[in-house]
Amino acid sequence: MTEPELMEAVRHACIEAALAAYEDAGIAGLCAEGRWEAAISALQSLDLRSLTGGPAAQRSHHGQ
Repeated sequence: MTEPELMEAVRHACIEAALAAYEDAGIAGLCAEGRWEAAISALQSLDLRSLTGGPAAQRSHHGQ
């Protein structure tokens, strides 16, 4: 993966994680502040190694 492709993959993963967490928090009945905190938490816990082909990605490709 080239550097620009990696940067775009990271951007996409961050946006998807934040949006999913924000929506899930809304469904759970959290207020706007709680939804924002859930989105930030999702970004903080995002495993970016899976995008770089690191150990986490290798495990997921092998079904482990």
